[in-house]
Amino acid sequence: MREVMTKTMARNVFYGGSLFFIAIFVAMSVHSYNYIVNTSTNSETLTDAVARGKRVWEENACINCHTLLGEGAYFAPELVNVMTRWGVQDDPEGAFEVLQGWMESQPSGIEGRRQMPQFDLSDDQVRDLSEFFLWINTIDAQSWPPNDAG
Repeated sequence: MREVMTKTMARNVFYGGSLFFIAIFVAMSVHSYNYIVNTSTNSETLTDAVARGKRVWEENACINCHTLLGEGAYFAPELVNVMTRWGVQDDPEGAFEVLQGWMESQPSGIEGRRQMPQFDLSDDQVRDLSEFFLWINTIDAQSWPPNDAG
């Protein structure tokens, strides 16, 4: 014998299923929020220099060519781990010097190579930008982006 689902039973299945999936969605949202805020952002180490460096990044539209954490244009290298690739992730003064040297050497004038424009940044702006790069280098991005060279 086949049992037929009544309207009341169908309504109860609909409401019960809806509540179940709403509860799952809320739990996953809370977990994601807590993970981002408490685990991966490293917000306790934010400084004024890091904020100024981000401002330099934004005002010069660096994201039009570079990516950070995989977001942005793919014309130029990913920069989230540039300080590690350059070997200066634990040396703020070394990071400043390497970045300043790179910025001053652009455009390189090598024919057929992508060229970075000369932004004529002040030493303070380059120092703040290097602080920003050092800070983003500490974000737990779970090995994203997979960029070992560049």
